[in-house]
Amino acid sequence: MGLDAFLPGAFVIGYLLGSIPFGLVLTRLAGTQDLRSIGSGNIGATNVLRTGRKGLAAATLLLDALKGTAAVLIAFRIGDLNAALLAGLGAFLGHLFPVWLRFRGGKGVAVYIGILLGLIPAGALVFCLLWLATAFTTRYSSLSALVAAFVTPLFLWWFSDPRLASLFAVLTLLLFYMHRENIKRLQSGKEGRIGEKA
Repeated sequence: MGLDAFLPGAFVIGYLLGSIPFGLVLTRLAGTQDLRSIGSGNIGATNVLRTGRKGLAAATLLLDALKGTAAVLIAFRIGDLNAALLAGLGAFLGHLFPVWLRFRGGKGVAVYIGILLGLIPAGALVFCLLWLATAFTTRYSSLSALVAAFVTPLFLWWFSDPRLASLFAVLTLLLFYMHRENIKRLQSGKEGRIGEKA
């Protein structure tokens, strides 16, 4: 099979890996209430944290990141960078819109980091440092993710392959879309801060 012929397969592999709902699986195994019935109703680590199980939230964050990393590394091993980029896009879309959960998934921050880690580890480091710096100064988790995601494609454009910058520009737009309610709450001053009691 030629490399071009593998490209659709890379996307499908990425989507299937990305659509694994680790947050839902882990909380069900732990016997907590349905993750989709609490907080934002999504399947990501932030919502898992609302169950009060910090260990489950950390595991969800790690596994959601690693499914993005695995998708791009598998595709790159079989194909090339273009295949890895498509696999990364597929993994991100799979996490946001998993077919198994009626296309209602997470917001994508962990998978974004995982895809970065698989494609350009320096980019993942930049994202995490920006997230931490913004979180430290503002104590807004959502704003931290938005700032880091906004800067990351610019960093990639200057210091890496433009194809990587293009992929993460698309992922950033999707991430902003998934955080649209958070953005409204930030604008109105109603967004919860890290460590703030409900």
